[in-house]
Amino acid sequence: MKVETSSGEHTPPPPETGSNAAQFVKNRRSSLLGAIFLMAMSAVGPGFITQTATFTIKLGAAFGFGILLSIIIDFVVQLNVWRIIGISGKTAGALANEAIPGAGFVLAVLVIFGGLVFNIGNIAGIGLGLNAAIGLNPKIGGLIGALLAIGVFLYKRAGKVMDRVVICLAAVKVTIVLIVIFVVHPPIGHALTETVMPDNINLASLTTIVGGTVGGYITYAGAHRLLDSGITGPENIKAVSTASFWGVTITGIIRYLLFLAILGVAASGVTIDLASKTANPAAQAFQVALGEWGFRIFGVIFWAAGTTSTIGAAYTSVSFFNVFSKKFLEPRRRNLTTVAFIVVSLIVYMLLGTAPAALLVFAGGFNGLILPIGLTIMIYIGFARRDLLRNYRYPIWLLILGALVCILTWWMAIESIQPIFALLGLS
Repeated sequence: MKVETSSGEHTPPPPETGSNAAQFVKNRRSSLLGAIFLMAMSAVGPGFITQTATFTIKLGAAFGFGILLSIIIDFVVQLNVWRIIGISGKTAGALANEAIPGAGFVLAVLVIFGGLVFNIGNIAGIGLGLNAAIGLNPKIGGLIGALLAIGVFLYKRAGKVMDRVVICLAAVKVTIVLIVIFVVHPPIGHALTETVMPDNINLASLTTIVGGTVGGYITYAGAHRLLDSGITGPENIKAVSTASFWGVTITGIIRYLLFLAILGVAASGVTIDLASKTANPAAQAFQVALGEWGFRIFGVIFWAAGTTSTIGAAYTSVSFFNVFSKKFLEPRRRNLTTVAFIVVSLIVYMLLGTAPAALLVFAGGFNGLILPIGLTIMIYIGFARRDLLRNYRYPIWLLILGALVCILTWWMAIESIQPIFALLGLS
């Protein structure tokens, strides 16, 4: 149970007593796990898998440094964002508007637009995954995947169903990747050395991987899930901090395992096609590792990644609609809006067959802007708007780390919008 106020604030439910206490604890644990895995699986979608395969094949073990950097940045970002949102009990958009009038509208538009465009790519990923796994037509596969995601939000207890679906798909993904690692025997020692002391650092790969795995709606997915569960306020700060820590930890483990699986293939000396427009380096790597079954296994991973990312993108994007109207705080209305969000993404995918490259480049630039804009607002609140944090004394060391990462992400944002200027013919 959660309680909503007219200001859009989510307040924790009253403590349970008697025979309901055990169920209350169970529901709380389930909500925490759901938030952890929603964020983790949203961060390891089809885009991340493709990027990891491409850069691992290009850079070899040195790309491990990029994975490590993304994890470090993720820790600082998520520890701050989850804390500030959790303590305030308000969504990022509503909180931003209170801190800086109008800022919440800007943040909401960016997240919703980016989430909608990338959801087209997520549904395309589902279609490609089912095509590789069982030979299904990609459009039919995308339709089936989108209908599954829609079914989650049409269910009366959508939150619980979403948590369980995401956790189950996470288990499938991790199990398969571990099997591939066992088969390909990646050079783990060399990979660990290059992760902390790389022979070369590729700035383009760092910018891409950080923007694609930390930025956008992903930053707010887990924190907003906790709000819906009523786990808010200073009294719940330990649970919120622990959840954010484990969310990033699990995300990091999955990212690194996927990197090792691809590295094992790349280190074997097999040539992977990166040049052609139809190249799919991740699929090729799995096929080289396990033959025809490897291609099918890749399809299952891509399907799982696309499904979890579709659910995460739709859920989180719609959670920003309350900035425009408090009516979207009502669970039924919000679930129906989430369904409409997925339907729009599906229609565009069915009409186009895939997410158009130009649109994805354009959205990618915006995605790179979402992280520093949102993080700047959150750090400002931590430093100067203690009143919005229920007078909680925020750890200064965490704010300083957040400020440093904020500067870094602004630099990365400038780098990430360069493709937009090229697309518009301005460079």
